Amino acid sequence: MRGARGDAGSAIVDFALVAGLVTLVFAAILQLTLAVHVRNTLVDCAAEGARYAALADRTPADGADRTRALIAMSLAPGFADDVAVSDRVLDGLSVVEVRVTAPLPVAGLLGPAGVLTVTGHALREAP
Repeated sequence: MRGARGDAGSAIVDFALVAGLVTLVFAAILQLTLAVHVRNTLVDCAAEGARYAALADRTPADGADRTRALIAMSLAPGFADDVAVSDRVLDGLSVVEVRVTAPLPVAGLLGPAGVLTVTGHALREAP
């Protein structure tokens, strides 16, 4: 009997210690999920903008505008501030490249800081 009463209150301490660790792991998973979601959305918007700019009757400026509009609809206009479109030659083929540089989202004060740069490519159509 005496040993059982000596453990009184230890469940509260155990809960506090475990709850802190579980909360930290949950916040880290949430941060990673948010960063991957933003990256995947930016990659998709850049690829769609490149495909749009690669059409025979479109210009690189049209692709940049399309990319900015898609990012503004999908995420927020602040992620579409730095969009660059260029015509390049890769392996002898004319392609359109859309490069998007956006801030890496941080949930709370902890997490990676910096910028995220993604590119999208599309084969240029002949007029």
